[in-house]
Amino acid sequence: MSELDNLQNADGEEKKIEISETETTQHTKDLEHQDDSGITETTEETVTEEISEENEVEKKSTDDDDAINEIDESNAEDAEDEGNKDRHKIETKEYEKMSLEALAIELEKLVQKEKVQAIRSHVDAIKNEFNSKFNALLDEKKADFIADGGNEIDFYYATPVQKRFKNAYRDFRSKLNNHYKNIEQNLKQNLQQKLEIIEELKGLINVEENINTTYKHFKELQERWRNTGPIPRDKYNNAWNSYHHHVEIFYDFLHLNRDLRDLDFKHNLEKKLLIIERAEELAKDDDTMRAFRELQELHKLWKEELGPVGKEHREEIWERFKAATKIINDKKQLYYKEIDKVYEKNLEKKQEIIAAIETIAAEPSNSHAAWQKKIKEIEALRNDFFNAGKVPIKMNEATWAKFKEAVRNFNRRKNAFYKDLKKEQYQNLQKKRELVQIAEDNKDSEDFEVTTPLMKKIQSDWKKIGHVPRRDSDKIWKQFKAACNYYFDRINAKRNEANKEFIEAFNKKQELLETLKNLKLSKDKDKDLALIKEHANTWKNLGRVPNDKRYIEGKFNKVVDELFSKLKIDKREAEMIKFETKIETLNANEDNNRSLDNERFFIRKKIDEVKGQINQLENNLQFFTNVDDDNPLMKEVNANIDKHKEELKLWKSKLSKIKEMY
Repeated sequence: MSELDNLQNADGEEKKIEISETETTQHTKDLEHQDDSGITETTEETVTEEISEENEVEKKSTDDDDAINEIDESNAEDAEDEGNKDRHKIETKEYEKMSLEALAIELEKLVQKEKVQAIRSHVDAIKNEFNSKFNALLDEKKADFIADGGNEIDFYYATPVQKRFKNAYRDFRSKLNNHYKNIEQNLKQNLQQKLEIIEELKGLINVEENINTTYKHFKELQERWRNTGPIPRDKYNNAWNSYHHHVEIFYDFLHLNRDLRDLDFKHNLEKKLLIIERAEELAKDDDTMRAFRELQELHKLWKEELGPVGKEHREEIWERFKAATKIINDKKQLYYKEIDKVYEKNLEKKQEIIAAIETIAAEPSNSHAAWQKKIKEIEALRNDFFNAGKVPIKMNEATWAKFKEAVRNFNRRKNAFYKDLKKEQYQNLQKKRELVQIAEDNKDSEDFEVTTPLMKKIQSDWKKIGHVPRRDSDKIWKQFKAACNYYFDRINAKRNEANKEFIEAFNKKQELLETLKNLKLSKDKDKDLALIKEHANTWKNLGRVPNDKRYIEGKFNKVVDELFSKLKIDKREAEMIKFETKIETLNANEDNNRSLDNERFFIRKKIDEVKGQINQLENNLQFFTNVDDDNPLMKEVNANIDKHKEELKLWKSKLSKIKEMY
């Protein structure tokens, strides 16, 4: 059987178009019963004219037919290696939408499962896409490395996915090289066999034998030609043209039997009509690209497997075959136009994405948070760009270049910001180091009154200083924290020790308070007053109590007030006795100056308030004219004035007393 393989019609059924050796032999047998006298001879001019006319019919039709030229070129490519045909069956995926990981996996699958010579275009597309995406990633990493203060010459970046891709690509190259080494010798041997066939064809016209025997030999040579494997691509056209030329010469052989020729023409016509019918079925197929690929096979059969037909059929069948070819090609062109529309929309989308990246890059940002938000937005746009699909080939390189420039411009601005930020961070680092030094210099200080405000201040200053380089952040914070904690732990230890004394003072004051509550006065005013003052001094000398126990001071004042009321002592005198006890207690505190200052400020404020009240009351009296002093309202106002004046004297006495404490 020849290389007219099983083809599929539009309904999916197998339609067998074949040229068998049996059929070829039958052409000769049909004429074996004729003797030489029955041979009808033709002149060289007649046969040459017929063959040339058929060639001219096809040549004339193909000179300006791009579709048929394209088919011939593709068939010439497949002639060197039959495995090339499988490239049409392998799906070309949207590699531009794949991640680096997905591209590496896809390459591995192709290398493992498909014929290596059939995946070259797929591998090239995957390799180009992988390199584009990896180089973009590499540019970003390099920019970040330089922005972090690294030298470009020291930059190195590699990922597991890169290694995985390289290994798969290395396997592909190795398999491809081995494949070509294996077929190289076969190609040379096949070429030698075809050249020998051509030489035998040349010799047919010089053999003196029965024309039927010669014709049978001719058909055997044709069958050998078809069955001989592929030859080097660069020798294909020359070998085919030489073969075809000598086939024509044979047909021009002066002693060619017309009946045998007509039988050959009939056989060729039948097979070409089958090819045309299949082409017309393919013209109705909705799978345009599958139909076009099968059409390529039909053209190969037409050109390489079959000879000429009768003159009366040549133009008709060629035009019919060409018409079916045109329909399929037009559908293919329409298919590509629709794809081009999709590509144009993808181009618009990618241009919008590029514009969005440019807009984000141009927007000023002065904070780390703002730039982090931008980085996420750009990353999302980058993913959108890679998932947007293919663009027209003529725009692919320019679009990719514009996208890379937009991303690089963003990265330059980002890196410039972080470069300045790192400069600021190093300045902040120096400031924090100075605070660490202060903390460490004062952590052992015994002057708590001076050092504590200082330590609190540097803690506040620390919070106001911005970020430092990440690699130094934890280290310097631990240093600062350790020094501050050491100091305040010492204070807390002191306070805990003092708290023991405060609790002891509280317990003793509770006992004294109970004593005062049960105190029995002797009705001797001077003696009882001296006793109360003695207890007050004892209370004062017991010292401070914990802050959460200071309510006991109020209880003490209440008990003393009750005792003074029993003595019927002058209220002002009693008040001064309590006040003296109070300020003596304040003066015993660690922060005595501040406590006394607060008390003095409070007294001055009360003096001003009382003076204001007196002035207000005296002003109110001016509104009373022609009113007797015995008037109840006048009496009330005057009484209030006298009361406030007495109160003023008391506050002034307290102010004088507290001044004595300085």
